[in-house]
Amino acid sequence: MSVTIKDIAREAGVSVSTVSKVINGSSSISEATIQRVQYIMKLHNYYPNQRARSFAQQATHNVVFISRLERDIAFTNPHMFEILCGVQKALGKKDYALTLCGVGAEDDEIAVMERIIAQKSADGIMIHGSAISTRLAELMNQTGFPHIVIGKPDFDSQLCWIDINNYLSGEIATKHLYDCGRRSLAFIAGHLADQISAHRLQGFRTTLVQKGLPVNPDFIRYTDSTKDGSFDVMKELLSAGSLPDGVVCENNSIALGVVKAIKAARLSIPDDIAVIGFDDYPFSRIVEPMLSVVNIDVYDMGLQAGSLLVRKIKNPMLQIQSYTTLPQLMVRASTAKE
Repeated sequence: MSVTIKDIAREAGVSVSTVSKVINGSSSISEATIQRVQYIMKLHNYYPNQRARSFAQQATHNVVFISRLERDIAFTNPHMFEILCGVQKALGKKDYALTLCGVGAEDDEIAVMERIIAQKSADGIMIHGSAISTRLAELMNQTGFPHIVIGKPDFDSQLCWIDINNYLSGEIATKHLYDCGRRSLAFIAGHLADQISAHRLQGFRTTLVQKGLPVNPDFIRYTDSTKDGSFDVMKELLSAGSLPDGVVCENNSIALGVVKAIKAARLSIPDDIAVIGFDDYPFSRIVEPMLSVVNIDVYDMGLQAGSLLVRKIKNPMLQIQSYTTLPQLMVRASTAKE
């Protein structure tokens, strides 16, 4: 016969309502009582009926993570899954389940969101920056549904969001090259519309101005963020005349192409050209020489996003708009002469 909440209460010498309060994390129960009840629950492998508990609380204990999910997304956006792992870890500690929902076009995103809200199939929604739009922001503001956006939207809104300070990341990378004695710096960016790339480029430009260095428009190039595309762009830059002595690569894939182009031109890294990128995953450690990076702990960002969303669910009036998880410089052979 399975153990019931009444059995737990009787063995612990408390009322059923006290056991219920312990299960629901009430702060009105003494620590000694909480530990005794939890010990007996563990002793009997007792787990509360989550469905009945959710019904009583008028809550689902479910959070939906919405993102653009396309073929090969694990390779084109590997950080999203590291973020997901952090989110799941934080939510799991609070007994929330995480549901991943992929969307395509903007109309699809709106329909999915409206269905979740209407059916009350989740207590909160986490939206990856790839899936946010002005129409979606309007819907979230109108409904007041608990949410967190992963990545600062590139438009003014009252949305709750959490992000890495990519502007600061660009500053750190550029300052490191300057501290290495480099004075002719290039920036190899992603797509022109890529907001992360744009913010890192802004930090690059600002640092050059602060250091009294020229911002050479010929040394700022845009790519499709692929290795082959970045190779072609860097090859063109190297054949254009004057050479940079330092290059900031907006992501790991770009860095692979840039390094390949420099080697193809029979130039040495870092003797002729120092190279720095962003993120210690997934390619920085397999580049030869090993790539210096400004690392972003996206797992930690996921942890914080999950914790903040739980707070938002409990207090819908809470407004969250913040940068988190400071970037960290990791110096390796691509910038440091041995």
